[in-house]
Amino acid sequence: MPLYEGLGSGGEKTAVVLDLGAAFTKCGFAGETGPRCIIPSEIKKPDVAKPVKVVQYNINTEELYSYLKEFIHMLYFRHLLVNPRDRRVVIIESVLCPSHFRDTLTRVLFKHFEVPSVLFAPSHLMSLLTLGINSAMVLDCGYAESLVLPIYEGIPILSCWGSLPLGGKAIHKELECQLLEKCTVDTGLAKGQSLPSVMGSVPEDIVEDIKVRTCFVSDLQRGLKIKAAKFNIDGSAERPSPPPDVDYPLDGEKILHVVGSIRDSVVEILFEQDNEETSVATLILDSLIQCPIDTRKQLAENLVVIGGTAMLPGFLHRLMAEIRYLVEKPKYKEALATKTFRIHTPPAKPNCVAWLGGAIFGALQDILGSRSVSKEYYSQTGRIPDWCCLNNPPLEMMFDVGKAPPPLMKRAFSTEK
Repeated sequence: MPLYEGLGSGGEKTAVVLDLGAAFTKCGFAGETGPRCIIPSEIKKPDVAKPVKVVQYNINTEELYSYLKEFIHMLYFRHLLVNPRDRRVVIIESVLCPSHFRDTLTRVLFKHFEVPSVLFAPSHLMSLLTLGINSAMVLDCGYAESLVLPIYEGIPILSCWGSLPLGGKAIHKELECQLLEKCTVDTGLAKGQSLPSVMGSVPEDIVEDIKVRTCFVSDLQRGLKIKAAKFNIDGSAERPSPPPDVDYPLDGEKILHVVGSIRDSVVEILFEQDNEETSVATLILDSLIQCPIDTRKQLAENLVVIGGTAMLPGFLHRLMAEIRYLVEKPKYKEALATKTFRIHTPPAKPNCVAWLGGAIFGALQDILGSRSVSKEYYSQTGRIPDWCCLNNPPLEMMFDVGKAPPPLMKRAFSTEK
């Protein structure tokens, strides 16, 4: 629980901030500098061998309701150790989050946990709060996808978003294929056995651990050589010398030999242009071209990269090199006059930037009081206003007419009388 909780806070406890990611969930309290815990977004079911992912968009509502109920119960009573009825909730959401998922999540929080209010905040916008800037091109490289969204003067330009299914999941799939194809395992009985003969598939947590511990992003020149050698049509391109092999212990008896060439080649799928000539770097440039012409210079000079995949060693350096390389190509040279690109360094690790923005947002007492959807409003209407829908009721209608709105949250050590 936050330090000095009762001091000057007007009797209201600090809000809970949840960032439900496709792979990991970050949760903690508003006004703090980092999440209390980062845990996999999954629950274990007794009758299912593999853990069940909580953030799923293609399952029926009742199933999703039961998964979310169990998962959020675990967050409150195993990790945060607070009473949900006492605290407002700030939820960091992606702009691509389907309404069916937000509605189910809201129903769980209001009907099952009886939280006082819920505030949905878009992750791209929240990441700007950590830097104190109004305009930026925000790229979120997460687990399921990479999503870019320009924000100008605090307004997300929704018509200019771009997305590709390139993220942690794509890297894991490629890494598992290459491990099963190229790597050998030493066991207590024999050495140099092929991986498929020892284990049919590699569990995702092991694949992720291998990625985090051994994989990295090459610089641009090396990356172009790796790409040329991979799609070697005439047989003339040579692959640059691979990094050293790594021995990865699977358990007490098995040791996996990770071939050096895998370590730098799996991440190249983020930057290899596919048949439509799209990659993570072209996402930013294509989005920039769609933006109004007078906003482009400011957006190009304020790039913000968030998401767990952006934590790979060398990722930001390679992204900038790719952008500078691509911007000289005819496709972009004619359309984009600006040649200056700068990346901000937020005051948190990329996977926690959106959460930290939500923690700052949740500590602003007037916003939390006026923008949140109260339990009374939800019980009357049965729906949650969509922040990107123009048909939302005005804010004053979100509370019962004749009743005072929910108390505003006072700042700690407030100077107000």
